Amino acid sequence: MTTTLPEVSDPRTQALIFDCDGTLADTAPVHFLALEGAFRTIGHSIARDWYFDRLGLSRDDLFAAYRQDHAAAFDGDALARHCHVLFHENLHAVREVALVASVARGNAGRRPMSVASGGQRPIVEATLDAIGLRPLFEHVVTVEEVARGKPSPELFLLAAHRMGVEPGGCLVFEDSPEGLEAAARAGMRAIDVRPLLRAEAA
Repeated sequence: MTTTLPEVSDPRTQALIFDCDGTLADTAPVHFLALEGAFRTIGHSIARDWYFDRLGLSRDDLFAAYRQDHAAAFDGDALARHCHVLFHENLHAVREVALVASVARGNAGRRPMSVASGGQRPIVEATLDAIGLRPLFEHVVTVEEVARGKPSPELFLLAAHRMGVEPGGCLVFEDSPEGLEAAARAGMRAIDVRPLLRAEAA
């Protein structure tokens, strides 16, 4: 199935930029399982609703929010390493977001495309490999390469720079308020995929 969206065929659209988690890949349930397991080993718990309300945050920002909301102290790097192990153990459960993946497949080779994710590179690339989409993208930009994650525009601006396209020629696919704000601050048009996915599921 190939999905056609008017924003993609708009003459202004020279390149496409996709978020990964929640946009190309349905990773939130697996990330939550990894976080829940990792927090449990250090004597803390993480509520499902609390996590899902903060899906657009980078790992470091999520940990900072947890420390603040729960008055908790922990080694973020050690916890992240444990999360990575648990996430990789459950990669088989990750599924592509079919509607968005169809857009990426339908435009591969026709215009420059990149992934710009607030996630860590090993996890982002493993996710894209797991759902078979990695070969579609010329560039994968992750949070380690910028000073600030979303809602800063830095990830999207770096992706545009690497593709050799002006920000105004980029169309972003996102699923979080932070990502949509980042796209707007980068001077890029954006598609919020959440209403599309709800309509498809209806």
